[in-house]
Amino acid sequence: MLTVRDSQDDRVEALDVGADDYVTKPFQIRELCARLHAAIRRSRVPAAPSEPPIQIGSVKLDPVRRQVKSSGREIRLTSREFEALQYLMKNAGRSVPHARLLTILRGPGYENEREYLRVLINVLRKKLEDDPANPTYLLTDSYVGYRFCGSCPQ
Repeated sequence: MLTVRDSQDDRVEALDVGADDYVTKPFQIRELCARLHAAIRRSRVPAAPSEPPIQIGSVKLDPVRRQVKSSGREIRLTSREFEALQYLMKNAGRSVPHARLLTILRGPGYENEREYLRVLINVLRKKLEDDPANPTYLLTDSYVGYRFCGSCPQ
């Protein structure tokens, strides 16, 4: 998203509704080009056809079809939401540091954009969890990162 609106509320709202990035005017051409190159790089990484679906609890993620189901119902995810969920599920039970998840999702240089990650995880919780305020799958490891867990001790 490219806009002159630069308040935090505007950025959070845009990311909530599915924007992959948010650039405010005025901007530097080099930065815009770097963000475009990063987006292109991420879009070129197809799921390997041999990857089996991941099922943890009632959440099933199919990397080939790029489909997620929870308790049998299909969950619509943006590509960033899908990538985040897939990485967390592949590393289920282990804490994934904020910086690592941001680097995977946004590329190098974005390791400190924790607000973006917080918004993304909250949106995923609303889509996946029965009670987003008391998550059972997408857990926060304070000051470290996030962890996907279907049956881990809290």
